[in-house]
Amino acid sequence: MDHEKLLKKMLQNDPVRNAGATRRDVLKGIGAGALALGASAGVMAPGLSSAARELRLLTWDGYVDPRVLDGYTEASGTAIKYELHTSDPDSVNKLRAGETKIWDIINLNNPWARQIMWPENLIVELERGRFEPYFDKMLPMFKPPYKWSMSLDNEHLLGVCQRVDTFDFVVNTDVISQSTGKKEGWDLFNNADMSGRYGILAYDNWNIMHMCMGAGLHPFKTKTDDQVAKFEETARRWINGAKLISDDFVAINLALINGEIDAYISGGTYSVSAARLDGISNLYHVVPESGPADGKGGINWIELNSVVNNPDLHPEAFDWLEYILQPETSYWVATAGGFLLPVGQMSQPELISKFSKEELNSFQWDEFDYRISHAVEYDVVPDYNRLYDIYTAALREKS
Repeated sequence: MDHEKLLKKMLQNDPVRNAGATRRDVLKGIGAGALALGASAGVMAPGLSSAARELRLLTWDGYVDPRVLDGYTEASGTAIKYELHTSDPDSVNKLRAGETKIWDIINLNNPWARQIMWPENLIVELERGRFEPYFDKMLPMFKPPYKWSMSLDNEHLLGVCQRVDTFDFVVNTDVISQSTGKKEGWDLFNNADMSGRYGILAYDNWNIMHMCMGAGLHPFKTKTDDQVAKFEETARRWINGAKLISDDFVAINLALINGEIDAYISGGTYSVSAARLDGISNLYHVVPESGPADGKGGINWIELNSVVNNPDLHPEAFDWLEYILQPETSYWVATAGGFLLPVGQMSQPELISKFSKEELNSFQWDEFDYRISHAVEYDVVPDYNRLYDIYTAALREKS
C-alpha cells in the first residue's frame, strides 16, 4: 500500500526519545533505553588529525541535512564532520571522557547544558551581546534570559535554542476525536475499554515520564514509596493492555493507519509529521488539557546548541551558531530528513513564509501555542533508575 511505502522510507532516528535520564546514568556512561542513531558518511573517527581541521559537530539529526551542511561549506569554505548522538547522556560522557578535544559544537536537549556541562566545564559561554538579540526575535517563550539557555546563576549564556515541541500521545481521529483525547488525557489509557486498542512506542525514558502522568504523579519530582507503587501499578497495567509494543515508530504508525490500534504512547509531531504531510491527517498528536505536572499534562522538549570547551576550538564555532539561526537555515533544520518540527525562529515572517500550508499542518502549527502552554518543560527524573527497573521488569514479564 502507498502509506506503507511512505512509512518504510522514514528514517528511524529521534531527537527526543532519550530525554530524562538521571545524573547517575551520566556517571555510568549509559542512558536507559538509548537509541543508536545511524550516522552517514560524514561521521568522523576519534583521533582525526588536527591538520584536517573541519568544524566538528556532536549533534542530533536536524543539523546534518545536506542543505544545512552544504550551505555552510559553500558560504565559508569550511568542511564539516559530525557524529549523531546515541543519547544525550552518552554524548555528555564522551565530553567528560576527554572528547572535548574532538568536538566544537554539541546539540542536546534542555537540561544538560545548565545542569551538567557548564558546571563540569565541558562547554563555554556565549557572548550575550552577540547572541541574545537572536532570542529577542524568537517565539515569546524564548524571551531572554531564557532559563534553559542560561547557567543556574542566570549569569552565563550557554547555547542557542532551535527545535522545540512536546511529545505526548497520538490518536486516530477517525476513532478517538481530538476533543476526547484532550479531555481524557492520560486517563484514556487508564480506561479498561482501551485495553488491547493501543500501542506503546517503546521510547523508555518518555514512557516512564508518561506513566508517571497516568499514575497522577509529577514526573520531575521525587516520589514516595506509595507513589512509586502507583507508578508500578500503572506501568504494569498499561504494558499488559498494549496490543503492540515496538521501538519502531514506522510499525506503530502502520498499526494506527491500518486500524490495528486506535492510539499510541509515546508520540508527537516528530513521529507523525511525515505521514501527515502525505495526507494522513487523522494521525493526531494530543496534548491533554490538564495533568499532574503543575496542572499540565504534556511534556515540552527544547534543543540547545552549545560550544564545546575544546582547547583547540575551531575559530568558526560561534559563526556556526549564527548560521543555523538564519531564516533559510532554520527552515532546513525544521524540515530536515522529511521530519517536520517547529523551531524557535518561527516568529519571523521571513521564515514562516517559507512553509507551505501542508507543511505547517503536518506538525499542527495552529496548535503549537496550546501544546506549549499545556506542557511542563522536561527535566531530570530524580528517581528514574528505580522507575526504570520497574518498567523493564514489566516489559520482560509481558514478553
